[in-house]
Amino acid sequence: MTDFDPAKFTSLEPKQFAQLVKSTPDAEIAALMKSDQRGMILDEIFNRMPTLFRADRAGATNTVIHWNISDRADGGVDTYEVVIADGACTVNGSPAQDPKLALTLGPVEFLKVVTGGANPVMMFMTGKLKAKGDLALASKIADLFNIPKA
Repeated sequence: MTDFDPAKFTSLEPKQFAQLVKSTPDAEIAALMKSDQRGMILDEIFNRMPTLFRADRAGATNTVIHWNISDRADGGVDTYEVVIADGACTVNGSPAQDPKLALTLGPVEFLKVVTGGANPVMMFMTGKLKAKGDLALASKIADLFNIPKA
């Protein structure tokens, strides 16, 4: 692996992380996301989501979103629950509620979406992102967060 050092990830600003994802080959990201570093990377990304949430754009949105990131080394899926309610965003690593929207995508695609390197609507149209439930919410989900761009 080149510059993608998970140990340094927690010290990177969102924009720096976005640049790192953009400059790292997909095959390297895929290999990293099958390693034992995957959980730390996903936890860090989801832990940052509440700070990137744009309450001013959410309006009266109250929803539960499940992010399903596939292609774990054991063939499984990691699921994180994002709850948007009363102008706030919280994240739960152990989903407890039924989602209004469930998004399923691979780890490379996930990292590209959360760093502004991919358009979720185009990914949906090409089958790289699967959405089940509230598709109107899916189409505007990127607007609810201040997504760093490289």
